[in-house]
Amino acid sequence: MHNLAELPAPVWRDDLADEYAALAARLEPLVPCLEIPLHLPWIDAINKLKKQRGAVIMAHSYQTPEIFHGVADVTGDSLGLAKAAAGCDADLIVVCGVHFMAESAKILAPEKTVLIPDLEAGCSLASSITAADVRALKAQHPGVPVVSYANTSAAVKAESDAICTSANAVQVVEAMDSPRVIFLPDEFLGRYIARQTDVEIILWHGRCEVHEKFTAREVRHVREQFGSKVVAHPECSPEVLAEADFVGSTTAMGKWLAREKPARVAMVTECSMADNLKSQFPQTEFIKPCNLCPHMQRITLQNIYAALRDLKHAIEIPADVIAGARRALDRMLAVGRRETV
Repeated sequence: MHNLAELPAPVWRDDLADEYAALAARLEPLVPCLEIPLHLPWIDAINKLKKQRGAVIMAHSYQTPEIFHGVADVTGDSLGLAKAAAGCDADLIVVCGVHFMAESAKILAPEKTVLIPDLEAGCSLASSITAADVRALKAQHPGVPVVSYANTSAAVKAESDAICTSANAVQVVEAMDSPRVIFLPDEFLGRYIARQTDVEIILWHGRCEVHEKFTAREVRHVREQFGSKVVAHPECSPEVLAEADFVGSTTAMGKWLAREKPARVAMVTECSMADNLKSQFPQTEFIKPCNLCPHMQRITLQNIYAALRDLKHAIEIPADVIAGARRALDRMLAVGRRETV
C-alpha cells in the first residue's frame, strides 16, 4: 500500500468520463461545463480515499455543487449534519462546512475523529461573540436564560442554557418559560423571533456577513423584473423579510419549494444553496440575487482530499466545554421531542 501522504495529485483519465457520466450530467447545469473535467479526477480520488479510510463526508447546503453532489455522503443544515455525525457508524468524519459546524459534530460525537478541510473556514456570527461576552451578559441580566444560535463556537454554546436553529428558534425561546430571554448572536434572527413571541428578547449585535448584504430594493427589483416568488432566510434584515413571500430556514426553504412548485423563485440566501436545489426542482427557474459565503468557499475538493490523505485539521474541544455545550444542545433536542409527542 502507498504511503497516503506521498500519493500524487489526481489527473484526468479517459475512463472517468464513463464512470462519472451521471454525475457530470447532474453538474452540467450547475457549474461551468469546462470545470467538470477539472473536478472529476479530484472527486474520483476523494471517493476512493474515503472508502480506504472508512470515512464519511458531510456537506452543508452552502457547499459548491461539485462537493455537495460529487463527494458528500450526507448533506443538510448544520444541526442535521451534527445529528448524522452522532448516528453514523464511521469513526472518521470530514465536515465540509465552517468551523462551528465541525465543532457541533464533535460535541455530539466526541469519540469520533472530526476533520475540517480548512481551519480558517469561520463565520462572522460565531466570531461576533465570545464565552466571556456571554458571562458578562449573564452578570448584567441575572437569572435570564441564554439561547444561542447554532452559529456559535463550542465555548459560547457551553455558556448557554439552550441552542436553537433558525427553524426552531421561536419554540426554544418559549420553552425557556421566562418572560425575558437573551438571544445570541444574530440580531436580525433575534428581531424575527421577537415579532412572533411575547417573550422579551435581549439582543446581541452579531450579523451574518452574507445575509446582511441583501436589501429590500434588490428584492423588489427581482420581483418586478422577473415576476418571481421570493424566499428569504431570517438572518436577513427586517426590511428584506417584509418583502419576501416566505421566510424560513435552509431546510424550510426546500420544503416550501416542494410544496409550492413556483415557476420562478429568488432565494435570498447563500448562492450555492440555489445551485444545489436546481437538480431537485428542474421545473423551477432560479433567479439568483445571491451572495457567496467567503468562509464556505474555503472548502475545496483539493483540501478535502488533503484532509483525508493526511488526517489533518482534527477538531479538538476540552471535555468540560463539550459537556456544557452538550447540555445546551440536549435542551434544544428535548424541545423537539416534546413537540412531536
